[in-house]
Amino acid sequence: MTLDKHTIQGLSAFTTKTLPSNEFEKRMFNAGYFEVGSAPGQGGRIKVWWSHDEYPRVESIYSPNRNIVLTAYHV
Repeated sequence: MTLDKHTIQGLSAFTTKTLPSNEFEKRMFNAGYFEVGSAPGQGGRIKVWWSHDEYPRVESIYSPNRNIVLTAYHV
């Protein structure tokens, strides 16, 4: 729950600690990112990786039901 502590290139700064997944994904797609994979994370959470033609890859962490994005950062 630290989404607001990270900056993702191509996106405006996050002002909330979490974000509904549909809102986060809309921002990512609009900025030119595309999903490249996912895997189980700690505590039942889900990791999702995003790629972009110009920016570094992004890892995002979703809630177990994939409805909420808890954090995202460049890797």
